[in-house]
Amino acid sequence: MKQPLLALLIIVFLGQTSCTEQQSANTVSLEEQIAQMMLVGFRGLSIKESEHIKRDLEEHGIGGVILYEYDVPSKSRPRNIASKEQVKKLVQELKSASKRPLFVAIDEEGGRITRLKESYGYSASKSAQYLGALNLEDSTRYWTGTIADRLEEHGINLNFAPVVDLNTNPASPAIGKLERSYSADPKVVAMHAGWAIQEYRKKGVLSCIKHFPGHGSALADSHKGFTDVSTTWIESELEPYQSLINSKTCDMIMTAHVFNEKLDAKYPATLSSKVMGDLLRKKFGWKGVIISDDMQMGAIAKHYGLETALELAINAGVDILIFSNNIPGEYDGEIVPKSIQLIKDMVYDGKISNDRIREAYDRIMKLKGTL
Repeated sequence: MKQPLLALLIIVFLGQTSCTEQQSANTVSLEEQIAQMMLVGFRGLSIKESEHIKRDLEEHGIGGVILYEYDVPSKSRPRNIASKEQVKKLVQELKSASKRPLFVAIDEEGGRITRLKESYGYSASKSAQYLGALNLEDSTRYWTGTIADRLEEHGINLNFAPVVDLNTNPASPAIGKLERSYSADPKVVAMHAGWAIQEYRKKGVLSCIKHFPGHGSALADSHKGFTDVSTTWIESELEPYQSLINSKTCDMIMTAHVFNEKLDAKYPATLSSKVMGDLLRKKFGWKGVIISDDMQMGAIAKHYGLETALELAINAGVDILIFSNNIPGEYDGEIVPKSIQLIKDMVYDGKISNDRIREAYDRIMKLKGTL
């Protein structure tokens, strides 16, 4: 065969392959796309102990799960974590049940916010506040590296950390009191968060900076109810986000359920197109995944119905919705099929566009491609 003809055949073949791949991507059903937008908590030390999470993975194809050590609704332990070997096995089971790459997430910030506790055989970790006060690169890298090591060892590939809220109010019940912030100085926060993210990336663990557009000044806890930061929030709380986005040191950004009339006089940040769309997407240029804080938290659940909250959050620009199933009150094993159906109906009714769902799905799959 002559070389020009061979080259032509190769080009045709590659073109056909590209078309086939594109067609395959375009044939993903609406339900499958929506399911990838779900990240869900569940009870059980193994997948066999949770009928709904097995169904949610195998039948619905949810995009992610989150692990906890304490079950808030029943005020009891264990939830998902009892020992190192048990956690490793659980993560393997979860991933095996998923047809697509699965986000297995955890809140492992260090200090008091840890799920992998010493009582389960893990070593102690340092809080962000401790590391920020030391203000030493090697210390932050070392202590973050120890967390990254254990997550990699267990196959946990997404950590909802680091916190980049400013410690503007040390008495803030959700941030300052729990020593979750590196500093009140946005430059110090951005610097330490950048070092932490680099350590996670070395171990193949994705990170998630939180809580946009800033929770550090809050006088209330959005886990419990409406949280208004309008009179306490300052614009410098945005600086760590802009810095980390500009330096491309960012995998995912989590929303805050705070209300801030300086940014939106009607909706809390998670549900606000002004905050998520105009500010984070357009002004700051963030093109990656936005993930909600827990949609079952009081700041959302007590003030908006599920359907309204889903519609507003998705249209605001949120790509992944967290349902922890780990707040005071009722545990909802049907939250996935219920939410998928509501979102599908809203797409059919024109309240949410197909393009918005596809946009979220594409962002999610692009990020999963880095795992």
